[in-house]
Amino acid sequence: MPASSEASKTPMGGFRVLDLSRILAGPYATMVLGDLGAEVIKIERPGGGDDTRAFLPPDTAGISTYFLTVNRNKKSVTLDLSRPEGRDAFLTLAAQADVIVENYRTGVTQRLGIDYDAVRQVNAAIVYASISGYGRDGPAAMRPAVDPILQAESGLMTLTGEADGAPMRTGVSLVDVVAGLFAAQAISAALLHRQSSGEGQFLEVALYDSAIAMLANFSGNYLLAGSEPRRVGNGNQVAQPVGLFHAADGDFMLAVTSNRLFRRLAETVLQQPALADDPAFADTSARLRNADRLIALMNEIFATGPVSQWLDRLSEAGVPAGRIQSVAEALDAPLTKARGLIENQQHTKLGTIPTLASPMRLAKTPVSVSTGAPLLGEHTETVLREIGGFDDTAITALRAAGILGDEPGP
Repeated sequence: MPASSEASKTPMGGFRVLDLSRILAGPYATMVLGDLGAEVIKIERPGGGDDTRAFLPPDTAGISTYFLTVNRNKKSVTLDLSRPEGRDAFLTLAAQADVIVENYRTGVTQRLGIDYDAVRQVNAAIVYASISGYGRDGPAAMRPAVDPILQAESGLMTLTGEADGAPMRTGVSLVDVVAGLFAAQAISAALLHRQSSGEGQFLEVALYDSAIAMLANFSGNYLLAGSEPRRVGNGNQVAQPVGLFHAADGDFMLAVTSNRLFRRLAETVLQQPALADDPAFADTSARLRNADRLIALMNEIFATGPVSQWLDRLSEAGVPAGRIQSVAEALDAPLTKARGLIENQQHTKLGTIPTLASPMRLAKTPVSVSTGAPLLGEHTETVLREIGGFDDTAITALRAAGILGDEPGP
């Protein structure tokens, strides 16, 4: 439960999360919880921490941009969990936590003595979230997993790329990101259940399960109609015209997904009303059958004017279309700035740095102001003292024994 009126001004203010995860899926989940106001304490191994701290270049003053991007709104505590003193210190913190998130290989948390059964002995109300590649049981529980492999095995790669090209993974690790979002949603639901019942629980999100769920409507092609979905490049399996079109000075994306929109496109944008009445293009099924012919006709018309002209016309007609932008162009775009999607945060070493803002907008309980990703072990002594109740003598002894690693660093 939120601990104070000040904390409750954010959606998850007052909830404390111990984050044992690393790389992307788990850290993305805890970043979302941190954005919503939860206190997120990242437990890292001394000497190295999260693997993504070493993902450089690219870097900013020697600090990984990957790590900076997905670890905002967190504190860092270094603990050697392989030693009894580190395990005991973790369980002391766990007794004061609401949520634990981990994405170790199957069996590791049991070996370390920090699994759900161990934690609920000290905190029966804990919400314990386990993120894995293939689930914690079943025939693939021990297999290692990374995003590109899950995209391959789930069928997602067979839906991405040109029709006559090779299967292609997405540039962004979407399975990791979506699994992180599923985990954050499941954690929020478990906390809501705990508020009404007092019960904690174990929950699990597997990357493979998340990738299969991402098939969404394409799963119905096979499960309900026995049809195998196909790659269509920038096109669409169920609507046309959709794809990349060519104007006199460049390309743009266009998506017409209904008969109503197609008539508007033909009459108002292309100024070719006969197209909307042509039996070859009159409805979605006809346009799908005759897509190549339709696209060729449209490109002949689009080639007579610049991209800006067509985008203006399409916008006025209410037909979805957009310019192809690089990542740099998208982040520098006036719309991105107008929507407030880039914000500044304070980093202990780097000072003021830009980062993506949370896309969540809540009128009554806005997301928290972003703070920069922590230095490795930056908050170790503060957290042990203020949350764990360790005194200076105990902290000095843990430091001397190597349980806490060296002093904080990047």
